[in-house]
Amino acid sequence: MTKKGKLLRLLFIKIPLFLVLFSVLWVVALKWMPVRVTPLMLSRSIEYRKDHSFKTHKKWTRLEDISTEMVKAVIASEDNLFDTHKGFDWKEIRIAIDEYKSGKRLRGASTISQQTARNVFLFPSNSAVRKALEAYFTLLIEWIWGKERIMEVYLNVAEMGPGIYGAQAAARELFGKQAAELTRRESCLIAACLPSPLTRNAAKPSAYVQKRASQISSLEGKLKFPDWI
Repeated sequence: MTKKGKLLRLLFIKIPLFLVLFSVLWVVALKWMPVRVTPLMLSRSIEYRKDHSFKTHKKWTRLEDISTEMVKAVIASEDNLFDTHKGFDWKEIRIAIDEYKSGKRLRGASTISQQTARNVFLFPSNSAVRKALEAYFTLLIEWIWGKERIMEVYLNVAEMGPGIYGAQAAARELFGKQAAELTRRESCLIAACLPSPLTRNAAKPSAYVQKRASQISSLEGKLKFPDWI
């Protein structure tokens, strides 16, 4: 084989295969291991490095030790079809695209699976490459982790306030209690802040956050949740 052929084989066969194998093994490992740090956590630490009041609060907590009210609240708020889709809510994606075409601001239509893949494996960015990788990792975690593990990881890494990651940290820092003790109202207030955790405060909710929390609570009564909740 010529040098050019070897180079092409390296670039288009060996390296891609290595990256795929590495990514699969990475996802498999995190099916069992706690996710201690994410790219977003690192990014925020750099972003707020000059703010001496900024601290990172996080504590890995098993799903069984998190209030089921918190699980229901994030499903009602972020992803109504979480237990039935395969990683992507195509209906919501089409609606978001149609709204954008009609002149409205492009809104997010990411599922909890997509958000988890993005938070755990990728640094913040709006590039096409990142979106493609997000889709790839979403498919992997749906296939390898399953819904319960995705929810467990999500509720441990989601940004729920400045420097606050996960339900346990949010419960302690915002309400002075354990994640298992979160009430329905408190869970809905936290969920209402998820789209803008740096500007919304579940412990000191604005009128909008309170209204949104009430909407989430109301929606919960109309949804069918998976048996494992």
